[in-house]
Amino acid sequence: MIFRYFSTAALILLLVSGCTNSGTKTSGGTQSASIEKSTSIKTPAFNADSAYSYVDKQVAFGPRVPNTKPHDLCADYLAGELKRFGADVIVQDAPVTAFDGTELKAKNIIGQYNKEKKNRVLLYAHWDSRPFADHDPDPKMRNTPIPGANDGASGVGVLMEIARQINKAGINIGVDIIFFDAEDYGTPEHLDLPYKPDTWCLGTQYWCNHPHVEDYSARWGILLDMVGAPDAVFYKELYSKKFAPDLLDRVWNIAADLGYLSYFSFEDGGQIVDDHVYVNNLRHIPSIDIIQHEPMSDTNFNAYWHTLKDDMSNIDKATLKAVGQTVLQVIYSEK
Repeated sequence: MIFRYFSTAALILLLVSGCTNSGTKTSGGTQSASIEKSTSIKTPAFNADSAYSYVDKQVAFGPRVPNTKPHDLCADYLAGELKRFGADVIVQDAPVTAFDGTELKAKNIIGQYNKEKKNRVLLYAHWDSRPFADHDPDPKMRNTPIPGANDGASGVGVLMEIARQINKAGINIGVDIIFFDAEDYGTPEHLDLPYKPDTWCLGTQYWCNHPHVEDYSARWGILLDMVGAPDAVFYKELYSKKFAPDLLDRVWNIAADLGYLSYFSFEDGGQIVDDHVYVNNLRHIPSIDIIQHEPMSDTNFNAYWHTLKDDMSNIDKATLKAVGQTVLQVIYSEK
């Protein structure tokens, strides 16, 4: 995940939306099967075991850093799985330039369902992993690529399982799933380098300027970032609240209805520069970011963020279930 800026001023200016209800976590295999929608297609049950396996498979390739063999192998795997799940797949070559002048052979992986339909929604996550463990407690390891289990692979794993369920159940709207590349290649924080704007989310910026369909648009978008950690809490991110308040409320209310209120907090979180900011600003698609936030930590994220400890030991099936079932219910209730 990219460097996140949390605006204290924005937190003061915006009212905190409180919720007096309490929720109980539901484990990865016990959440209810399906909820009927008016078109008679039922919301599929999200399989957390399956999502976990997709996260594990990505991590097993090694760090997915552009211009490396593990990156190429994982790209082939993700594209192949989306095809297996019935999507029309485009692998978009996205040549971009990193903060240090490195030319990156990035690849955005796009899966389209019902591509003929005008009524479309967009689901996305980044699939690359950070080339620098710039927050690792061991200074000697800070130039080492991270495993990126939560920061990258978790969002992709959830979307892979959603793709699998769409293929099984069908869906009445157009759905585009995009795995963006070169999101996490931004300027490392452990080096004394001058600030450069827009060094993060490089694949997303490329796609926004070169969409896979001319004049591409969608009704709304949902970004998943760091959605697999045990006991994760997803606050209402402030850019999301600005760009797509109705969608934000809808997603959080559905999560509460499904019993996931202990994961989806109705309190405001930080203002986070992430892929959704570029999708909003450059493609004008109102988007929200479902992202873990730990307001009491030094970084505002979990203790292993951008460290070598971002591995499978920090992936929890119950969290994947809470996020995946919520997003499935959102898209299957879309008319």
